[in-house]
Amino acid sequence: MTKTKSGKNKSSLKRQSGPLRPEDRALWAHVTHNVTPLMGKQATPPDLTDRRENEDQSQFIKPRTQRLAEPPKTTTPHLSYSHGQAPSLEKRTQMRLRRGQVTIEARLDLHGMTQSQAHDRVYRFLEAARNNGLRTVLVITGKGLRRDGQMGVLRSAVPRWLNEPPLRDWIKAFDYAAPRDGGEGALYILLRRRK
Repeated sequence: MTKTKSGKNKSSLKRQSGPLRPEDRALWAHVTHNVTPLMGKQATPPDLTDRRENEDQSQFIKPRTQRLAEPPKTTTPHLSYSHGQAPSLEKRTQMRLRRGQVTIEARLDLHGMTQSQAHDRVYRFLEAARNNGLRTVLVITGKGLRRDGQMGVLRSAVPRWLNEPPLRDWIKAFDYAAPRDGGEGALYILLRRRK
């Protein structure tokens, strides 16, 4: 057995502090690739500086065939879309969407549907619109105002569905419609161009 400068056996050393190994950095990147910092907080990665540059780094045993799973490949970042807010949405497009200055190429009215029926229809509608090369569609959820002041089921569910795969990879943004198209009871949905 070989001994370090301090006289301890290399095999008995425990790694408690110091720089991260490349495997650890890759694992950290994989684990945090879709983490969003809390509002007002800044993401702080672990200390990646090499505090023991002059120390013998061969004391750390490297795994023989450790492979880290690659992060899933998606076409969009993992930040949630909200009304008028989406990653990489241009300000001009955002304003046009908010003002209703868009050409609606197809409409879907969800009035009278159950949640499962509506989910299926939204999926099939957006899939067909995307396959036909449409860019802007309107989904009417209804305002669904309840006596207790709560929002209607479909009005709150559709934006959540738009943030789930595969729909989030098909859309670029969404926002409430202008009053003439249904106001808060409808959504303009901007679809991504098909590659």
